[in-house]
Amino acid sequence: MRRTEHVVACRDGVRLATDVYLPEGTGPWPVILERTPYGKREASRSERTAADPKPAPRETVAATFVQAGYAVVYQDCRGRYGSEGEFVKYLADGEDGYDCCAWIVAQPWCNGLIGTMGLSYAAHTQASLGCLNPPGLAAQVLDSGGFSDSWNGGIRRGGAFELKQASWAFNQGRLAPETRADPVRAAAMDAEDLREWFTRFPWKRGHSPVRHAPDYEDYLFEQWERGSFDAYWQRLGIYAKGWYDRYADVPAVHMSSWYDPYPRTATENFTGLRAAGRGRQSLILGPWTHGNRSVTAFGEVEFGPDATVDSWAGDWRAFRLRFFDHWLRGIGNGVEADPAVRVFVMGGGSGRRNAAGKLEHGGRWRSGADWPLPGTRFTAFHLHNDGALREAAPGAGAAPLSWDSDPSHPVPTIGGAITSMEPVTAGGPMDQRERPEIFGCRAPFLPLASRADVLVFQGEPLTRDLEVIGPVVAHLWVATDGPDTDITAKLVDVYPPSADYPQGFAMNLCEGILRCRYRDDPANPSPMQPGVPARVTVELFPTANLFRAGHRIRLDIAGSEFPHYDLNPQTGEPEGSWRRSRVAMNTLFADADHPSHLVLPLAPPE
Repeated sequence: MRRTEHVVACRDGVRLATDVYLPEGTGPWPVILERTPYGKREASRSERTAADPKPAPRETVAATFVQAGYAVVYQDCRGRYGSEGEFVKYLADGEDGYDCCAWIVAQPWCNGLIGTMGLSYAAHTQASLGCLNPPGLAAQVLDSGGFSDSWNGGIRRGGAFELKQASWAFNQGRLAPETRADPVRAAAMDAEDLREWFTRFPWKRGHSPVRHAPDYEDYLFEQWERGSFDAYWQRLGIYAKGWYDRYADVPAVHMSSWYDPYPRTATENFTGLRAAGRGRQSLILGPWTHGNRSVTAFGEVEFGPDATVDSWAGDWRAFRLRFFDHWLRGIGNGVEADPAVRVFVMGGGSGRRNAAGKLEHGGRWRSGADWPLPGTRFTAFHLHNDGALREAAPGAGAAPLSWDSDPSHPVPTIGGAITSMEPVTAGGPMDQRERPEIFGCRAPFLPLASRADVLVFQGEPLTRDLEVIGPVVAHLWVATDGPDTDITAKLVDVYPPSADYPQGFAMNLCEGILRCRYRDDPANPSPMQPGVPARVTVELFPTANLFRAGHRIRLDIAGSEFPHYDLNPQTGEPEGSWRRSRVAMNTLFADADHPSHLVLPLAPPE
């Protein structure tokens, strides 16, 4: 294997550092491309297998494909590591990726076919260039990224700002080329305590922990302050939906997981590109946290040996090699006959506590022809003011339920679809109970359900198993006494008491949030009318779970989830620049005229 170093000029003259790995001989060969902000020579934490959990250097990964007859190209994104230019997160990667592909197909060692791969940001870069249909692009494997609509997942969510963007900006600002070249700047960032900064909101431009890396602070606040879903959020790089009809007509794999920030991205890109006729699309959804496809335990839960992608694909490198062999080299290996959809259905395990202290929730893989699975029954479960959750609609005149939402004492995030928030918090499935080691929790460390600002609705213990697979939505009637508030919804699988868990175990499955000023038209936010009921929709992430007989289905409603999302001051002040906050009295209605309900996708029998 030969490695050569290049600088590839973009259309504006900025040069991007690029490594090329070639087989012995003269070629030409099909090419596999990864564009990354994390360093083309750095080990990728996700390039590991169940058999070898140590992250592999990119050179080792390249060798796998080179030995199989591919040229491999790694490129540093603009403004990162060896590349020139200013780093502006997400927005330069479409045109830069197009220019990289144009350069590749002009090289004598390229046979004209390019496949792209990469996790997270390296999946965003793939979707960005795919939107422009660059020369040579022939196949894609997008792992946990590729924004379908970043306003609704990845940067914002239902209008609320995802604070992983703040922690990412700080952590990556520490690694920026300018920081590494400036000992004073590096020392300044090292002296900041990010957890302490998360106790002091709102942050202010020029006075945040990211201030030492001003270009990173600039883009962070630009995203934070742009609340309305306007043209800003429909730009290349963060809104693939706007390009589905002209996206590259190539086969693609969209992979994400239930505790990753991108299952909605993966499902929307799969369904949107498929509907647009843009090549053979396939979808894989596992039980993992972000990029951890070869691990079986997350948070406080063990999903069993079948949970890894390795359990059915050999390992992730083997999966990608087989995929590229078919679409780039024409090898008849059966890829075209693989299921269009593979999802891991959580649940069905023993429910015991294992030797590692994890709940054995278990699970299995299930395949289908489309998403949602054909035959899915979308079923309404109504909220009742006695805390019940059942299919029957509520009666007339049922009293509403009110609670105080206090930005100075928000409901803490306990697990969930979170990444890049180290050292503040982490994601995954967890018993929904406060504890000292989790950010934002306070003594006496009781279940979240005991808080006065969390409304809990749960069904009776199930008399039979119930399988839920697909998108989850809550349609709610709410009011508040001010101009704005947040409404969160969380789906929970409640285990009954057992010898190992005498208090039961309330396992979070998926959640969602809506900032109410965006309830009617995200592009034109409007204040709530104090005390007037409004119908709002909270879109939770999709999930797949087998609720066992004896378990309960639970929905938690609240007015905050911090630090997953930024605080809503509930004053109606502009996003990202508020100074005052107030306690809001929120009200949820659950009567015949205001039938608040949860819609669950009940899966068809296999």
